[in-house]
Parts: sequence; structure tokens; C-alpha cells
Amino acid sequence: MLSAFLSGQLLAFLMVFARLGSALIFMPGFGEQMVPMRARLSLALVMCLALTPATPVPPLNPDTLVMLARLLAAEVTVGLWIGLAARTLFSALMFAGYQVGQISGLANAFAPNLGSFQGSTMVASFLLIGGLALLFATNTHYIIIRALLYSYDVFPFGRVILGDMAQQMVKAVSASFYIGLSLAAPFLVVGMVLNLGLGLANRMMPTLPVFFVASSLLIAAGLLILSIAAPSMLRGFLDHFTQWLGTFTL
Repeated sequence: MLSAFLSGQLLAFLMVFARLGSALIFMPGFGEQMVPMRARLSLALVMCLALTPATPVPPLNPDTLVMLARLLAAEVTVGLWIGLAARTLFSALMFAGYQVGQISGLANAFAPNLGSFQGSTMVASFLLIGGLALLFATNTHYIIIRALLYSYDVFPFGRVILGDMAQQMVKAVSASFYIGLSLAAPFLVVGMVLNLGLGLANRMMPTLPVFFVASSLLIAAGLLILSIAAPSMLRGFLDHFTQWLGTFTL
């Protein structure tokens, strides 16, 4: 009797770990590449152990291995979807930073790559680290943990709705591009105005060294606007991210 009870509790913990652990692999703040793998795994085990009593997952005694494998596959699928959708939305910061770096001349091929894609600029790394710091400074990591528990209301235990999940993932990708472009919009406008003005100046003064003047002006304007707009950019992104965490829909 005791062995059946313990095996049921162990299988329930395994199901919780399958969903929450899969989500934490890609979840911003918890699944960053800068964090060692053992630390991430230990955090996921401790968190799942603490949250198992709060989840609606009952003690399990499946009749066959096929049923156990089906439940495990469903939970892993839901967890990976949550983590990948969150990471897709978080990549809006890196996309905005890439655009800002390319427009303002702050892109450097030899800069350290702290982002999750090759070729990320220093501005993208700056916004990524700033977003992660703001995520923990504003206690948004508690909202992430609450959202993981709330996922059992949106996605009941053992059920997978692949059509809706695929549709929401497409919406998450489009929303990530939209958020990234909206964050980089001031730099796009300033870059267009400065390049247009320098082009007109070059037509009037052909001897003007446009390249040296333009690069200095773009870097100075980019740094100035970034220092002013960075807090609003991070706050605006965090509002979109926390809103998604509350509903898992876009």
C-alpha cells in the first residue's frame, strides 16, 4: 500500500517536472545560457518539488506504459510550448537592439555575443541584460512562477490542443517582430532623417567627407536617444511580456 502511494506521488512529481522543467529550459531569466546547466537543473527540480502540491496533478497509477508515455509526451509538449513562446517574445529585445545597432553604427562584429542568435550587436546584448535585470528587479519572476501554475487552467493536465498552440505560436512570432520594431522606431526615424540630411548636404557640397561626418553623427545621436529611451523601451516590453503571462494568448 505504501509503495503504491509513493509511486503515485513520484509519478505526479515526474509529470509536474515534465511540464515545468520543459518550460524552464527556454524561459527568460531561468533558462539563460550564461547560467550553468547544473544550476538550472537543480533550480528546476527544487521548484517543481515545491510546486507539486499546488498543481492539480493527482497521484498517478497508470495501467500501461502507453498511457504513461502519452501523459508524459503531452506535458512535455505543453511545457516546451510555454518556454518557446516566452523566449520568442523575449527575443523582441534582441531584435530591437540589432536594429538600433545597425542604424546607429554601434554594431561590431568582434563584440561578445551574449544573445541567443549569431551576429547580435552590443546594443542587443545591453537590452537583453537590462531586460533580465528588470525582470528580477520588478519581481516578474514571481509572475512567471504563477503563470506556470496557471497553465494547468489553460492547458488541462494530459491534454494538448495542437491547433491552438500552433496558431498562438505564429501570433507570438508576429508580436515579437511588432514589439521589436515599435521599440526601435525612434532610431529608425532619426536614422532616416540624418541620412536624408547628409545626402542633401553631400549634393550641395560634394567635397564634404560624408562617411566620417555621418558615422560620428549617427553614433552620437544613437547613444543620446538610447540613454533617454532605454528605460521606456524596457518598461514597454515588460508590460507586453507580463500581459502575455497572464493569459498565454495574444
